[in-house]
Amino acid sequence: MVDGIELSWSAKQYIAFEDERTRPVRDLLAALPPIDARSVIDLGCGPGNSTEVLAARYPEARVAGMDSSPDMIAAARRRLPQATFSVEDVQDCKLGKLAPAGGLAVQMPDNLDGPAHRLMRKIAAEGPWAAKLADAAAARTPLAGIDWYHELLRPLCAKLDFWRTTYYHSLSGGAAAIVEWFKGSGLRPFIEPLSDAERGAYLERYTAAIADAYPPLAGGSVLLPFPRVFMLAIR
Repeated sequence: MVDGIELSWSAKQYIAFEDERTRPVRDLLAALPPIDARSVIDLGCGPGNSTEVLAARYPEARVAGMDSSPDMIAAARRRLPQATFSVEDVQDCKLGKLAPAGGLAVQMPDNLDGPAHRLMRKIAAEGPWAAKLADAAAARTPLAGIDWYHELLRPLCAKLDFWRTTYYHSLSGGAAAIVEWFKGSGLRPFIEPLSDAERGAYLERYTAAIADAYPPLAGGSVLLPFPRVFMLAIR
């Protein structure tokens, strides 16, 4: 929860693009050095797709996941009943819980300055729903710079690695596909406070703006650039 606004996520919408959302997790784990993990915890586990990748990587380890969204945790429990899942705030976790030679592996969206997010804020501020959505942008906190994370983790770790990758997701369906992508995540604080009629009007404006910002390719699909920041910290 940020400034009184809970950033809720829709498990059903989220997994509609499961392959695209899971690839960064696979790329992150591929960069980890060999670790004899006895316990792995998926922080911000969502509907369990990333937890499933962890369980396959460390089949002998105890696997757990946590997320602040009850909807996500319910989906994760259905997907991976052998793991332990709980509704918790990831901000309460401490790096000191890592065992010696244990690893903290993080990947985070870094797209708040991209057209899709800028347009969410612009349409929220300019429409008749502006008062209702005045605080919606606060539901996603901008990332600090890599230097901040480096200085935070450096005294606690033996090895650090950082990188940034932009994925270009090819989505069929043009602008509507991009809107569907963000309905499961970033759009939710902007559309949940609205009435049905307002929500329809907001999404109509947003879809039109997205169509201008992300021109369709020859076959009708569209490319969604999606930058992510990656961090590996070995204790």
